[in-house]
Amino acid sequence: MTNDFLRSWVWKISCGLRRIRICLSKNDCIGRYYAKDAKYKPFSALLPEGSSGKMLYVKLVLVLLMCGSFMGLLHSPSIHPADEQHRAQSGASKASWMSHPDAPNSGYASSLKIDWSQIETAVKRVAPVEDGGAPLVALLNFDDGEVEEWRARLPHTEASTVRLDPVGSDVTWEHLYPEWIDEEELYGAPSCPDLPEPAVAEAEAYDMVAVKLPCGRAASWSKDVARLHLQLAAARLAARHGRRRGAAEHVLVVSRCFPAPNLFKCRDEVARDGDVWLYRPDAEELNRKLALPVGSCKLAMPFKALGDPYVSAAPHREAYATILHSEQLYACGALTAAQSIRMAGSGRDMVALVDETIGARHRGALEAAGWKVRAIRRIRNPRASRDAYNEWNYSKFWLWTLTEYKRVIFLDADLLVQRPMEPLFAMPEVSATGNNGTYFNSGVMVVEPCECTFRLLAGHVGDIESYNGGDQGYLNEVFSWWHRLPSHANYMKHFWEGDTAERAAARRRVLAADPPVALAVHFVGLKPWFCFRDYDCNWNVPALRQFASDEAHARWWKVHDAMPPRLRGFCLLDERQKALLRWDAARAREANASDGHWGVRIADPRRSMCAGDGEACREREIAGRRVEGNRITTSYAKLIDNF
Repeated sequence: MTNDFLRSWVWKISCGLRRIRICLSKNDCIGRYYAKDAKYKPFSALLPEGSSGKMLYVKLVLVLLMCGSFMGLLHSPSIHPADEQHRAQSGASKASWMSHPDAPNSGYASSLKIDWSQIETAVKRVAPVEDGGAPLVALLNFDDGEVEEWRARLPHTEASTVRLDPVGSDVTWEHLYPEWIDEEELYGAPSCPDLPEPAVAEAEAYDMVAVKLPCGRAASWSKDVARLHLQLAAARLAARHGRRRGAAEHVLVVSRCFPAPNLFKCRDEVARDGDVWLYRPDAEELNRKLALPVGSCKLAMPFKALGDPYVSAAPHREAYATILHSEQLYACGALTAAQSIRMAGSGRDMVALVDETIGARHRGALEAAGWKVRAIRRIRNPRASRDAYNEWNYSKFWLWTLTEYKRVIFLDADLLVQRPMEPLFAMPEVSATGNNGTYFNSGVMVVEPCECTFRLLAGHVGDIESYNGGDQGYLNEVFSWWHRLPSHANYMKHFWEGDTAERAAARRRVLAADPPVALAVHFVGLKPWFCFRDYDCNWNVPALRQFASDEAHARWWKVHDAMPPRLRGFCLLDERQKALLRWDAARAREANASDGHWGVRIADPRRSMCAGDGEACREREIAGRRVEGNRITTSYAKLIDNF
């Protein structure tokens, strides 16, 4: 501890010296500041009258060195051995979230030092056994010393260990969550790695299952095979080996980081104390979840099930939802999305969450389109730059406050629904399509609203890092155990750079299919309402051609045209965007782009319609270079990087 303390002092002093060198190179900046007023000379007593400012800093450094040496000695274990021992014993229980994580690749081992008072308090919350006997407890992943400690401290329980063979070291998170699977089984059925089940007899029964979970480094703490395996094993014991027939027993989780919130739901939480969580889950719900694939290595919903009829026992408790935190950028998209939901035949509620930037005029338009408008306060992403595209996208967490609904299908405002999406209401939280790597795309996802889940999400914005800086990355860290939907539930208008000609042609067929085969098309890239309707303007920008599809573009405009004229008025182009479109077309013409879209004569009537009045209607031109950071697209580079 002393070495760490002294190292921190040396670091602070070296930083101070660097600052001093900088200031002295700027004509003794701090010395001149003090010279402005004699009362701001706190160290003047250290200097003889008439001494220079440089002497002051030499003296200060000497004083800091002496103080550092004294404090290091004062905090030495040789002087305070009892304090050092106390800190070692109590540090784990008082640690903040994710402090002292387990070492990377530590497997099933957890270095967490158990605070037994927390466990004792939790066990008291478990109801007594009806026959008056000792509660039977299954211990999972506790070492021998901890098992003995449990029995000594909780003698009124009958605790026994449950053997769980580890998953092979060759099984990685990427095996559980591959980027791509053969959804249509054109070349064979996808498969998942086998995770060993707890070694217990069929007739074995318990009143409580206790499990200790590892918690690795912050960057990937939730995406850990051993951690997931242990949680699924604990859930299986609770659901299938409870003493009370048909009812799950208590699950006690010991961990530095919170358990998977869509497996052990916060609404089932009985008690929480430090690193100890106590749950009373629903057995039927647990069994449904345990029947799902272990990861996204297989579809959680069969591909053919997208077209199956869906009958709900409580349709009033199911809703579509979207969120808006920019009326200029996405109001038109949300209006058209509502029209597409109704044209696809759905009568479910549609809820639009809008923040304070959405004015009364746009709120009225949303209501006219069928959205139930609910006002929210924006949630800032603390890692986002000021005015960045992702500054307020953590506002999506408000979805979990729609507790009048059992399930909600969230849709980004740049989606077009083509077929009924109701079958997705049968899926659990979080069900979504794959994105890149092991991640899901949050543009379409099934969530189960719960106030405590909202508090969990909002409460960790300063702790959890997002891989892409936005809500999608954040939600992937929290809901790492997600369930794969067929890609047709959220079909990307995106032709990947590595696509073969055969695969690109297959994607074009899906986007052009009539009647449609995809439930919803996701318009990544420049949105249709930012383009002239004559063709997809992504063609005119080399970096964005991967997002270009005239077939999908035309289909979006067909739905737009079905809206009432008053609502179509919210999809006009402002003069700056018109100038950007002309600029892009001119650059494509200069390059003689092979697709030839730059030569199409623009007939879109919006070309001559003004979206505002007065100065806003003055025609603009962009000379010489593309304007980065324009109001409509942020910047093309950011659009590509954050897809």
